[in-house]
Amino acid sequence: MASVWFLFCLAFLGAAHGCGTPAIHPVLSGYSRIVNGEEAVPGSWPWQVSLQDNTGFHFCGGSLISENWVVTAAHCNVRTSHLVVLGEFDQHNPAEDVQVIKIAQVFKNPKFNLFTVKNDITLLKLASPAQLTAHVSPVCLPQATDDFPGGMTCVTTGWGLTKHTNKDTPDKLQQVALPLLTNEQCKKYWGARIADVMICAGAAGASSCMGDSGGPLVCQKDGAWTLVGIVSWGSGTCSPSSPGVYARVTELLPFIEETLAKN
Repeated sequence: MASVWFLFCLAFLGAAHGCGTPAIHPVLSGYSRIVNGEEAVPGSWPWQVSLQDNTGFHFCGGSLISENWVVTAAHCNVRTSHLVVLGEFDQHNPAEDVQVIKIAQVFKNPKFNLFTVKNDITLLKLASPAQLTAHVSPVCLPQATDDFPGGMTCVTTGWGLTKHTNKDTPDKLQQVALPLLTNEQCKKYWGARIADVMICAGAAGASSCMGDSGGPLVCQKDGAWTLVGIVSWGSGTCSPSSPGVYARVTELLPFIEETLAKN
């Protein structure tokens, strides 16, 4: 546990300002629900987005990748009538200084397949730019050549259920450190359902769950947090002993780059 924490600290020392470098540093206890996760430090995951309907109901997560764009999962079925909430920590605290931004356009990956859950990515163009603050800043996108090997410790965050039997999602943002699996390792759990456009993490006592969908799986690269996965699917009971499956961002970069360039 100490060694993981040391690596995180070490990485922060060299962190440059810009994407992937929170003004408020996350504090992780390694492997501690997000099943079996822990509460995040408020503001320490400043790219985390809550996608809400007009009643304020949180249905999916997302990640800010620039002041005008959010990435989430295609299976979240986001519409322009939904709202992007930035800078949130406690969803039941009306005093929080959040930014609620309308969605101008929704770009669902045309290759998304609901049955195989392949290419599970949607880009949201914000109707007005996010104001970048200590609590709101973008995550870095990886490069196509980046390698995130099995065994690497990464982090996923969200307001998803902390137990699949719970009626309500937690008010406060949860985080958990999880090891990546190779796709070969992941196929031992999920078989042929695992495709190149997916990446797996977990099976180590913690898991993403319903409500975390669309949110980030981030790994540190050169001192900055990089968006490696988008919460996609997994065990119906959010079992901490089977890996969660995430859309693999390095494989989806062509869709991201093309959409941003055209719009």
